[in-house]
Amino acid sequence: MPPLIFDESEILSAIDRVVHRTFRMDFNWDWPAGVALYGVAEAYEATGKKEYIELLQAWIDEKLEDGLPKLSVNGVSIGHSLISLYKATGEEKYLAIAEQMAEYLRNDAERFADGIFQHTVNSVKDVFPEQAWVDTMMMAGYFLIRMGDLLGRKDYLEDGLLQYHGHEHFLQDPVTNLYYHGWDNISQSHMSGIFWARGNAWAALTMSKAFEHVEVQHPSYMIIEGSLRDQLSALVRLQSDEGMWHTVLTDSSSYLETSGSAGIAAALVSRGTLYNKYVQKSIRGILDRITEDGTVTQVSAGTAVMNDADGYRGVSHKRIQGWGQGLVLPFLAALLKSRENIYS
Repeated sequence: MPPLIFDESEILSAIDRVVHRTFRMDFNWDWPAGVALYGVAEAYEATGKKEYIELLQAWIDEKLEDGLPKLSVNGVSIGHSLISLYKATGEEKYLAIAEQMAEYLRNDAERFADGIFQHTVNSVKDVFPEQAWVDTMMMAGYFLIRMGDLLGRKDYLEDGLLQYHGHEHFLQDPVTNLYYHGWDNISQSHMSGIFWARGNAWAALTMSKAFEHVEVQHPSYMIIEGSLRDQLSALVRLQSDEGMWHTVLTDSSSYLETSGSAGIAAALVSRGTLYNKYVQKSIRGILDRITEDGTVTQVSAGTAVMNDADGYRGVSHKRIQGWGQGLVLPFLAALLKSRENIYS
């Protein structure tokens, strides 16, 4: 495959605009902030720009003045930025709060089917009994894997891997190799049975990141590798000419969606040069959807497991969203790191 061609200064400018626009948004301590700040931490690690970690630290410190809120499976996604803050600053208070979150998952989070996390959010109105949503791979599964690696805690690592394998079992279609959005263990169904772009991005991105934390000798390594390999080989064949993916992956009449496209493209970068021609198309497609003020556009709003494909097509993609900002940044960061890998 030919090498990726991009202007590094353009990527750095886009990262800077997206980071600063993100901190002009208002977030509660919940998953929209969790994903947005995860992206900021990725931007910091790729650029080394101290300002980004200082902005992140200021946000976390201000929220901590109010104490730790009620936790949920989605809400522990803030733990990603706590890990990054601890690694950047060495301040134990960030690690201590991340451990509280990990202990919540281990001991208190709702589970079903031999230990799989039930999808829960902070809103008391949203109750999804015995439902697995692919979002959990990012919010909780990957977080536990990172904590297990950081602390040498086998229990955290194995629980995170359990979430990966359980969600693969329930959600990855053996025919298409795409991930369904959700599974209802009570009805034994995938509900509407939709292959949603951002859902596949949650799976692809977090599986690609797992290899940094799981030893190749661990049996889970090749299980994750196989799932990701087959998923990506299906996803690249659904990429549009604009370098993007449709919000309903298998429906070209549904709109092109930026957050899912960025997460998928970031996972493709992780495979070395294998998918360079698809990544190359995504670079322009995604950059064109970042405004001068750093707003990532064409990002679908918060999306439950909708009743049908029309439900997904009807989700608004008009406004800025934390997860849009937070998924574009890992893609841009991965581009910078890919160039470092070539020269190292």
